[in-house]
Amino acid sequence: MILLDHMSDCRIARHLPLLGTGWDHNRIETFVKAKEQCWARHGLGHWAILIDKTYAGWGGFQKEGNDWDFGLVLRPEYFSFGGLIFDKAIAWLSVHRDVREVTFLLPHSRSRRVPERLGANHLGEVIHDGVPFTKWSLAVPRQLERRGPLA
Repeated sequence: MILLDHMSDCRIARHLPLLGTGWDHNRIETFVKAKEQCWARHGLGHWAILIDKTYAGWGGFQKEGNDWDFGLVLRPEYFSFGGLIFDKAIAWLSVHRDVREVTFLLPHSRSRRVPERLGANHLGEVIHDGVPFTKWSLAVPRQLERRGPLA
């Protein structure tokens, strides 16, 4: 199973300190059901990401308290697509939902350069399940309404 291999990859675990070990078919099934419940509860959630019809990873939006948190977990050979996938997800969000801001947590193993380049605001350090992260927020650009040819 591709997702099982992905979630068991030590290169992924290096940047996902909450990933843990012991991934098996039952844990994958529970994980997928939890992500599907996000869609049912909030009408927004995570997608399987395909590039040229090949599984590249998963990512999307999840309600965390009052925040819409964005997460992206790619297979190592697709790491370079992260910016493009992020841009597409934010563009989709700006058209389909009235979400004004997204947040994301970065483990200390990840560089601050990417969120700074995106124009994200550093909100500080947070502890999630005993693990320190940097928390960032980014305004979601508003999609302009079309008002016809004379607008």
